[in-house]
Amino acid sequence: MTTNEHIMGTYASMPITFSYGKGATLVDTEGKEYLDALAGIAVCGLGHAHPAVTQAICEQAGKLLHTSNLYQIENQQKLADKLCALSSLDRVFFSNSGAEANEAAIKLARLHGHSRNIAVPTIVVMENSFHGRTMATLSATGSRKVQAGFEPLVQGFVRAPYNNIQSLEIIAKNNSNVVAVLVEPVQGESGVQIPDADYLNKLRELCDKNNWLLMLDEIQTGMGRTGEWFAYQHNKIKPDVITLAKALGNGVPIGACVASEKAASVMKPGKHGSTFGGNPLACAAALAVIETMESEKLVARAAATGVYLLESLQQNLADMKGVREIRGKGLMLGIELEEPCTELVAQALQQGLLFAVQADHIIRLLPPLILTREQADIVVKQITQLVTTWLQQKVA
Repeated sequence: MTTNEHIMGTYASMPITFSYGKGATLVDTEGKEYLDALAGIAVCGLGHAHPAVTQAICEQAGKLLHTSNLYQIENQQKLADKLCALSSLDRVFFSNSGAEANEAAIKLARLHGHSRNIAVPTIVVMENSFHGRTMATLSATGSRKVQAGFEPLVQGFVRAPYNNIQSLEIIAKNNSNVVAVLVEPVQGESGVQIPDADYLNKLRELCDKNNWLLMLDEIQTGMGRTGEWFAYQHNKIKPDVITLAKALGNGVPIGACVASEKAASVMKPGKHGSTFGGNPLACAAALAVIETMESEKLVARAAATGVYLLESLQQNLADMKGVREIRGKGLMLGIELEEPCTELVAQALQQGLLFAVQADHIIRLLPPLILTREQADIVVKQITQLVTTWLQQKVA
């Protein structure tokens, strides 16, 4: 194996390299198999090496990779039509990542504010949120760990507690510069924080009352992860803007800022752009992802498997001393322990299971949407054993 001495030290990567995968299984360079309950951090919704995506990539690569957005791109137009139909929104800007999609949303909100003659357009963002690592998106992110060392931050954001409508009502009374709210329907990086069932509904009402844009970061929750195509669809509302990436391309880099006509109308030629955004290859992959999700009914499957996993984990662990809470929405689950448990990641790796730990004490599960019931049982069994043994050692 080659060393990583020439790679910039931005990642504390684990000492393992995967050579190939199939479905929810990964195989390392030594031939050991792993059950992937993280899916590349909610990216590989169809699992690894899905034949439909592979075929779409190969066929498109043999035709055309790039022309630039100086010209119309057929796959881009088809994908935009599909995303608008699924979301009930009207316009799409394509980028290469979630951070870029959020950058587009932030710029859109500022243009919207200036169109209303607001000199300092301000966006409300939430504590403990995560929106990316570009300068604007890390400024929007509610984590000092992400922001530290990159000051001065981008101005134009005001922060509120997550899942707290009262704080937003106070902001509305005291800040006439607010033009939008940017929020995750479920906070992922802070440990699968699920708001009250009517939180998004109340946000929609507040935004309507104050002429704010409701902008939802669906980069992690979107594309079926929570048991609907997009998490806001659980609430039967319509946002002004959503941002997508991660599972949209099943590993091929692509992001999207999807907006209503009202919000998107401020974007004119020359206001924003991307050299690679929405290129033929990325859009071909995303179209294959959507078509596969529809034909295999993966959104409904994610909902059902998510309930099964949540109930099974709760039955096995919820009453155990040292377990604070087990929560989930679709295939986005968190097991919150009372003590820091980061060492469980390495222990699980030894046993052939992949997951993450967030905020030092929350096990985060983001398995692929194609996870079988048998594989779900393995995940539950292994996590139950790991957590039980770990807690017993803590007591001892």
